[in-house]
Amino acid sequence: MKFESEEIVFTPITSLLSEVIDNRGRTCPTAEIGVPLIATNCIGNENLYPVKKNIRHVSVETYKTWFRGHPEPGDVIFVNKGTPGRVCLVPDPIDFCIAQDMVSLRVNEHVNNLYLLAAMRSPQVQNQIQQMQVGSMIPHFKKGDFEKLLIPMRDMPTQKAIGKVYFELSQKIDVNERTSKTLEGIAQTIFKSWFIDFDPVKAKMAGETPAGMDAATAKLFPDSMEESELGLIPKGWEVRSLDEISEYLNGLAMQKFPVTDEDEQLPVIKIAQLRAGNTQGADVASGLLDSRFIIKDGDILFSWSGTLEVETWAGGPGALNQHLFKVSGKTVPDWYSYLSTKGFLSFFREIASGKATTMGHIQRGHLSESKLAIPNLELLNRATEIIEPLISLKIKTSIESRNLAEIRDSLLPRLISGELQIPEEMLAS
Repeated sequence: MKFESEEIVFTPITSLLSEVIDNRGRTCPTAEIGVPLIATNCIGNENLYPVKKNIRHVSVETYKTWFRGHPEPGDVIFVNKGTPGRVCLVPDPIDFCIAQDMVSLRVNEHVNNLYLLAAMRSPQVQNQIQQMQVGSMIPHFKKGDFEKLLIPMRDMPTQKAIGKVYFELSQKIDVNERTSKTLEGIAQTIFKSWFIDFDPVKAKMAGETPAGMDAATAKLFPDSMEESELGLIPKGWEVRSLDEISEYLNGLAMQKFPVTDEDEQLPVIKIAQLRAGNTQGADVASGLLDSRFIIKDGDILFSWSGTLEVETWAGGPGALNQHLFKVSGKTVPDWYSYLSTKGFLSFFREIASGKATTMGHIQRGHLSESKLAIPNLELLNRATEIIEPLISLKIKTSIESRNLAEIRDSLLPRLISGELQIPEEMLAS
């Protein structure tokens, strides 16, 4: 079945594919080491390629014999169970195989693969997928319904141009995300070396020059240790708890602050929004809140219940919901509050996992129990000169990614529908 609307031809996706590769619909045997096996949690419409997290593996033998086929670079991976409609591009080179509940779609000569990725993420196609999915507990998209899924098709030059625009914006966002992680990784490495492992102090005690710093900075570290309730710490440093050095402002039950004026509202930032890094699909609350509970870019958020995370927020203004702390420095800079709180995250998760409830959490008393050695102000100021720009650039880069994503996602449906015309020079390239 095909029907036309001006330049757009809505075509069943089955006529655009040369092959659909799946995982036999069954759980494959896993191994400790081998070929990475990505699951549906690795696929998201916010990323260009699958994101490897909580990875399992399959043996080389299983890889060779279990599967009907494997994805190839340029294929489009489609999640058909759990959260149907999430799609990603298979990278080149590929270094994984796919678990059940997803399929790899290989295009034929009638469609450009980058265009297919973009089209499948467009509202025009996502809405169809949502309407066709079945199952109330675990939604899924039946493979037999692929022939009913209609892709808005354009001529090949237009496909390639739209696919290129979408790909390059997405690629820039991916690069930004990797840059942000690298910047934070550098900051965490310095923080741990200087203020947790005391590497510069230990070097001076051994008669060595502390690595990676100038003489003026090295001079700020003591050359001996002293006993404390934490054991040996640098001489002259003080033991303080997290809640002594930082403020942990708990959010509000935002259902108590309904929107009374459409012009005065804020998205409610809950744990789901913190994990996603944006406010898409968020509830809304009145914007007439105490300013302390209004989140802005750069704020430090700590979800202390359910899924425990500590992140710098870059998703725009929002309202601080309960089960989230907004963290800020009292006697230390904000970057120190961020990295020190994040340093205790594994400890907090262990506490939460031990709770005999459906939603593990920590209590304020655990903040008081979490202690570390705090250096003098002069050393903190020097560290601020080095670490704060890294965290600030990380936040700036994340904000740029958010803006690019907003531009990309607003352009996409208008490009595909033909509301926005592709410039001639792009069609010729």
